Parts: sequence; C-alpha cells; structure tokens
Amino acid sequence: MEQTEKQVLISVIVPIYNTVEYLPRCVDSIRRQTYRNLEIILVDDGSTDNSGAMAEKFALEDKRVKAFHKENGGSSSARNLGIEKASGDFIGFVDSDDYIEPEMYERLLFAALSENLMMVQCSRDEIDEQGNRMENVCTPPEKAILMEDENFMRELLMHRGDCSFCTKLTKASLLKNHHFPEGELNEDFRLLTELLAEIPAVMILPQQDYHVFYRYGSNTRTRNKDEFPRVFTDIVNNADRVEKLVLENYPSLTQEARRFALFQRLDYMLHIPISMMNKENVFYVQVCDYLKKHRKDIRKNPYLTKKNKQYLMLFSVAPAFARKAHARLKKLR
Repeated sequence: MEQTEKQVLISVIVPIYNTVEYLPRCVDSIRRQTYRNLEIILVDDGSTDNSGAMAEKFALEDKRVKAFHKENGGSSSARNLGIEKASGDFIGFVDSDDYIEPEMYERLLFAALSENLMMVQCSRDEIDEQGNRMENVCTPPEKAILMEDENFMRELLMHRGDCSFCTKLTKASLLKNHHFPEGELNEDFRLLTELLAEIPAVMILPQQDYHVFYRYGSNTRTRNKDEFPRVFTDIVNNADRVEKLVLENYPSLTQEARRFALFQRLDYMLHIPISMMNKENVFYVQVCDYLKKHRKDIRKNPYLTKKNKQYLMLFSVAPAFARKAHARLKKLR
C-alpha cells in the first residue's frame, strides 16, 4: 500500500445500546481490519447492561479504541457524538450487533483514494438469529461500478439501492457539516438523500464485507402482530421529503419519486394493525387521503407493478377491507 494511504486515518463509529452479547464480535471484527490506521469510537448510548463497561475494557486493550458515554438518546444522537469526536479523514459506521470482514476498510479506502471519491460503498448480506444467510436485500454488482449521484438516487427511489451508512466510507468533511436526524427512524435514508447533491459519484464494490445481524426486537422487526413500529410512519414522512428534494435537484426523477411515495404508503397500509385504522388516527387518515388524491398517479405510474396498483387502488377505496383481506391471505400462506 502506498505511503499516502497508510497516513489516512479512518474513524469507525459504533453506537451501542444494550448489546453486550454481540459487542465482542463487532469490535473484534473492526480491530482485525487489515488496514490498521483506525480510530475506533465506541459510543455507549446509556446502556443498562454491561455494554458500557465492556467498551471501557476494549479501550484499555487497544489504544485505537476510545469509549464515550452519554444519556440514552437513540442511535442518531450516538452517531452524531461520534462524528463530533472523530479525528479521521474518513468516517465509517458499524452497528454494535453487526460485524465486518477483515479487508472491508482497506478495500473501501483504496477505492476512495484511487477515484478521489467522497463516498464509497461495499455490499452486504443479512444473517438471522440461527446463523442462516438470508435473501439479499440489495443485489451486489458483479464488479465495482461508479454511479453518478442522480443514478444513485434513482436506485434508492426504486428500492434497489443501499441507504445504510454502515456499508459506506464517507469523507469526514462531508459529515462534519451534517447530522443524523435525531428522534427519527429511517435516518440513514434521510441524511443520504440530503447529501447526494454534494457527492458527484459513489463507487459500489461487489464484496459483501458487511454482515447485518437480523435480530428481532430492533426498531423495525417484531413478532407481535399488534405492534406497529414507528419506522412505518417515518418512511412515509421521508418519502414526502425526498419527493420535494427530487423536484429541486433531480426533476427527471419525478415519476420515480412519486412511485416511491406511493410504495411507502402501501408498505404503511400493509403493516398497520387493523385496530389502528380509524378516524382518530390522524396520520392514517392523511395516508388514506393521499391515496384518494393520487388515484390517477397510481394508474399511470410506469414504475409500479400491476400488483402494487391493485393494492393501492383497493386501499384508496376500501382501506379496512383491503387490510383485512391482506391479513387473511397471509394466514392462508
């Protein structure tokens, strides 16, 4: 590796909240990176288990590790504190129950410096609680590809792109001027879509170097049919934000943005508990009104599938009936 590359410092930020069972695997995978010039920032977000003490233990064992503690405020606030403390030229993120391959940051940094890029991305896979590899959420490219910001935005709007900052290495100067939105879920998508206009292109590597641990009990995963994770309201709000952003920066993607807004509302309607589908639920009423208002867009949008259109039209006419019918179909399967 060239001397200039060796001098580049990468800050890896790990927000931690009650993951003492998984934290050693996560941190060890970062410490074992083939690229050694790392600053590993562990941010204990008010854990009530031994995660904070374990973070301090790692800091004593490895001088590259720094442990910080704060009151519980969510992953975004922990990440923001990590960014504030980071002194690296590039910044990466690893969730405390996930883990990475040893070559991940060496590969990402080489790509970033070779092409003089502000952001590079590896591919990822997902592992369930039994250790089984799950179906790919994002299909890795066959070889490294350089994607301009507008094309990257299009992939996100078509639900083919990876919005996670955990798979990315980002120029620190870019993140120092921005923050993850606190008190929200789906925060990676929101920040990434806001940043894209400042990033001429992103390189995507084919190697699945980042391993997502699919753990029930996280913000977006639940086994209880009566629970309704807040992420389903946040994805609708973010769809509205990105639609406005697209009109300003990428007007050629207007149809894709409208498809995205409709699809996110379909996701909301397919998951909301039937008990919450009532006139007292203001957000639900707003979603229903949006679907009614945009029936023409539902019929005409070229990027919605036939099945998408059928569901959306049914929800725009008889939402409670459509939700009950969907629930019955799920039981039959």
